Amino acid sequence: MQAHNGMYIDGDWRPAAGDGTIEVVDPATEEVIGTVPAGTAEDVDAAVRAARAALPAWAATEPAERAARIGALRDALAARRETIAATVTAELGAPISFSRAVHADLPITVAGTYAALAAEHPFEEKLGTSRVLHEPVGVVGAITPWNYPLHQIVAKAAPALAAGCTMVLKPAEDTPLVARLFAEAVAEAGLPAGVFNLVTGLGPVAGQALAEHEGVDMVSFTGSTAVGRRIGAIAGGAVKRVALELGGKSANIVLPSADLVKAVKIGVGNVMANSGQTCSAWTRMLVHADRYEEAVEIAAAAAAKYVPGDPTDPATRLGPVVNARQRERVTGYIRTGISEGARLVAGGPDAPEGVERGYHVRPTVFADVTPEMTIAREEIFGPVLSVMRYEDVDDAVRIANDSAYGLAGAVWAGDDEEAVAVARRLQTGQVDVNGGRFNPLAPFGGYKQSGVGRELGPHGLTEYLQTKSLQF
Repeated sequence: MQAHNGMYIDGDWRPAAGDGTIEVVDPATEEVIGTVPAGTAEDVDAAVRAARAALPAWAATEPAERAARIGALRDALAARRETIAATVTAELGAPISFSRAVHADLPITVAGTYAALAAEHPFEEKLGTSRVLHEPVGVVGAITPWNYPLHQIVAKAAPALAAGCTMVLKPAEDTPLVARLFAEAVAEAGLPAGVFNLVTGLGPVAGQALAEHEGVDMVSFTGSTAVGRRIGAIAGGAVKRVALELGGKSANIVLPSADLVKAVKIGVGNVMANSGQTCSAWTRMLVHADRYEEAVEIAAAAAAKYVPGDPTDPATRLGPVVNARQRERVTGYIRTGISEGARLVAGGPDAPEGVERGYHVRPTVFADVTPEMTIAREEIFGPVLSVMRYEDVDDAVRIANDSAYGLAGAVWAGDDEEAVAVARRLQTGQVDVNGGRFNPLAPFGGYKQSGVGRELGPHGLTEYLQTKSLQF
């Protein structure tokens, strides 16, 4: 049980302005494992003031020095790798093997990329008779989600710090403990007081106060499209910069020439990772009519191997979803799929057999899903796959693009060029070709209602810069 009562503001832990607390629940045991303070507008104001006071000196710091501090931050995170993994498993429910490989290692890697980019980026350039300066936007208000709690913090904090911005972080209330570990790493890395500040709290209170604060120059938010619209409206009204990474309903197109077994098995694994709580998951699998039933059988068999279990066991592949509310949401979608006529071939809405506690959802696969069905249009955010039939390539592209979202996707074919030709036609921000590996330097972000702006790599850095030209 971790009982915390402080906010990290101006380089130190200080008591919260109010006495409210937030309980952190282990989704595998349904037990309270910690508490953090429920921040108020007063806490947010103190954090923003600290960030504004620290901004001039940090913005004027040489890029090489900023790079060194981010490198030290990366090392401090690496030293906490096992603690980070265990903490994410405890508050999110991700299997420990996945927590180590993704929830801990990925943000460590991303921090390292920004240590290098901070030193290499051309913050000045010559353009004709002008000198073009790339300067920090200012104070950044970052609001991060619970599904990849540390990765999303680092994906915002590292480029913001590299750009010379200062920031205030409001992490998700379900997973705030790993955010405190990040603040400890910031302190160990020797970042000046006020450059990074942490306020825990509820979205409608602390999150809204941060988005609305006149001392915040930019809001970077990752979460639901509904909340993203609200934050976009707030930022637009104040004419401040906004970056939004929102929902997804990504299509996985398996072309007739593809290795069907490989494409389907990896596609199922993609949906089951992190208990399906991944905005970029390929939740719509599109298979040609000639091989459709074969693909359905492979998908059902593959899903059966993701047995819900104790996330602290290294052998577990599927942990619980984050909380009871999320479990009800996901099982509600499964019931909707059944009621609308989709064919259930694996899983279902009932509790998994042999699991007595925890917010577990059975790995579920639907066949005969049509584009107008709810489960084909709305983001479920759980271990649920819809297998859809197409007649030809044009039909596959039409179905894939028939979505309000456009965050990610995949194309499988007998050779890369055939897949690339289809990938070029998809209205989405990132496409994996024949199982291409995740690249932490590639831009990540969406089209349409999946968001505004890009994260990761040099494109993620430029989100936190504004441009000035000097004419000679």
